[in-house]
Amino acid sequence: MRIVLLGGPGSGKGTQAKKLTEKYRIPQISTGDIFRAAVKEGTPMGLKAKEYMDKGELVPDSVVVGVVEERLAKPDLNAGFMLDGFPRTLPQAEALDKIMQKMGKGIDHAILVDVPDEELMKRLTGRRTCRNSDCGKMYHVMFNPPKKEGVCDACGSELYQRADDSEATIRERLNVYAEQTAPLIDYYNKKGLLRQVAGVGPIENIFAALVKILG
Repeated sequence: MRIVLLGGPGSGKGTQAKKLTEKYRIPQISTGDIFRAAVKEGTPMGLKAKEYMDKGELVPDSVVVGVVEERLAKPDLNAGFMLDGFPRTLPQAEALDKIMQKMGKGIDHAILVDVPDEELMKRLTGRRTCRNSDCGKMYHVMFNPPKKEGVCDACGSELYQRADDSEATIRERLNVYAEQTAPLIDYYNKKGLLRQVAGVGPIENIFAALVKILG
């Protein structure tokens, strides 16, 4: 079973990916993990990626695709895999199709964990972090609130909202997702591969809906 997992930031697809990989016993492939592994192993594409990363530059698509191709060729993925975080753009999706063709395989499902933007906004702007750097405990105003508002349960320090959790920053992340990644929904839908579940509600209910789709 070869799966592409889609969903906006805060959709909970990472949580579902972990549960699905445990059930179906297929590796979850996140771009962050394979980049770190490729750099550590010193693979040809990993070394190229490191050059850009060391300069603080965005790794170009050709290198991203190359790192993914190196990983997909490894024997532990013969029985299947779940791609999380790749492809992010249409050119990457087209490149993935070419990689699969070369391997004589194909993507079986593109799963979309669908959550409305306003729900994503609530989830992503609700995080609070303890200001005491020795503690650093994290909370969420909706899902894991402190006993006393604005105060860390563990050490009594003030809780604050990090800059990357602000509404303006989150809105920009959602805009980038809509521009770059959302077109993949139409791409996989036209191929007849799109499977869609509502990502709102208890985690177990969402997981059950995914299992029903995948069988």
